[in-house]
Amino acid sequence: MSEKKVTFEFEKATKNSVRYKEVPEEGMPPIIGSIYVQKWFAGDTKNIEVVINKKD
Repeated sequence: MSEKKVTFEFEKATKNSVRYKEVPEEGMPPIIGSIYVQKWFAGDTKNIEVVINKKD
């Protein structure tokens, strides 16, 4: 199993969600790109981290 932590920073707020853009590692392309997180969860958070597990 392989685990990868992906960091995101605030991009913009929409009506019900917050869009975050990925901060790729230096010299690497983005893994995910942008993601939307619902405002009720994101609150005023400017940076988030997502953990991806490959299970094969």
